[in-house]
Amino acid sequence: MTLAGDEVEALTQLRRQLHQHPELRFEEKQTAATLQRLLGPLGRLHTGIAGTGLLLELDSATPGPAVLIRADMDAYPVSDAKEVPYASRTPGVCHACGHDVHMTVAYGVAARIAGDPPPAGSVTVLFQPAEEIPFGAGSGAAAVLADPALADRRFDAVLGLHCWPGLPAGALGVDRTTAMAAKDAFRVELVGRAAHAATPASGRDAILGLATIVTTLHTAVARAQNPDDLVAFNIGTITGGASQSQVAERAEATGTLRTHDPAVRARLKQVIERVAVGQADALDLDLRFTWANEMPPVRNAKRLVALADAVLPGLVDLHPLSVPPLTTDDFALLGALGPSLYVKLGVSSGTAGGAPLHSGSFDVDERCIGVGVTVLERLTRAVLAGGLAQPGTTVPAQPSARAEPAPATGAADR
Repeated sequence: MTLAGDEVEALTQLRRQLHQHPELRFEEKQTAATLQRLLGPLGRLHTGIAGTGLLLELDSATPGPAVLIRADMDAYPVSDAKEVPYASRTPGVCHACGHDVHMTVAYGVAARIAGDPPPAGSVTVLFQPAEEIPFGAGSGAAAVLADPALADRRFDAVLGLHCWPGLPAGALGVDRTTAMAAKDAFRVELVGRAAHAATPASGRDAILGLATIVTTLHTAVARAQNPDDLVAFNIGTITGGASQSQVAERAEATGTLRTHDPAVRARLKQVIERVAVGQADALDLDLRFTWANEMPPVRNAKRLVALADAVLPGLVDLHPLSVPPLTTDDFALLGALGPSLYVKLGVSSGTAGGAPLHSGSFDVDERCIGVGVTVLERLTRAVLAGGLAQPGTTVPAQPSARAEPAPATGAADR
């Protein structure tokens, strides 16, 4: 299953092309057009999935297991801070979360499956828009699930991967149970009464109330969790006020709570609401509190973890992960389509890939692309060969004929 040199080069160029032309959620039209040219010759291609997504279907001659591979398409609203030839050409937008790599890997797997079809079963490759979700916005995975192209579909395995700067290029992390955390986003909106700064007693200060709520929430959430609870709490935005000479009438903040345990999640949500309500009442402020983007955790299916343990050693430096992260992903919703496995693709080296996700400096050691293709192809072929029937047993390796990727022409050449 080792990729040939020209395959690696073509995939690397595709990744760089996608990186140069990033697009935000539900705006991935140029990205979709680039992929459509490459995917069209491989199989049945459905376009316009949830607006800008793509769905490629590859069927063998004989019915058998069904595998779904998912790659997210959207970029992140942050400026590219890298000085590289393939830096983003779109101001204020870049692939700071590795979705360009995810798409490239998914295409690479599709090309190899199409070039050497398995004897039985089917492979569906989903390119999903809008994984990044601002407060109150819709999830791309939820939109995809509502699309008629996936109506009543069910798969034996739903596979995906995510770039992971905490692991070196050439390594693959597999979480034993939970691959990503649950996320609950919230907004606190306060309304007081405006007044001149010289007569503060005539007003009710929304900024003071918000400042009190922010500091009290951090203290209360920290105190309401036990040392072994996996929790991340953050206030990410604050806005309010109209002038330095006015007691502010309005102020608001948004934040997130990330957890793994359902009981901890429920307890801390109650704490957050109670503190916000109590502090607003104490300062005679009107409060509107809203929960949004409540995303479940990503759970790895036990049989798929066992399959990865059985078939991946020798192909990749496999890292069993025992402490799940507090990042989140709407891949969690795709668990409705079948048992899922979400793995962590190492991307770091001494010269690239060290910056954190969602940083404008984020980049990858591009050797990770071949590793990602090899891993997802091996898992896919193992499922199609019946590897889930006897979890933990070794599925014989199937040599793959090399599929020739289509030339990576793109928007810059149109």
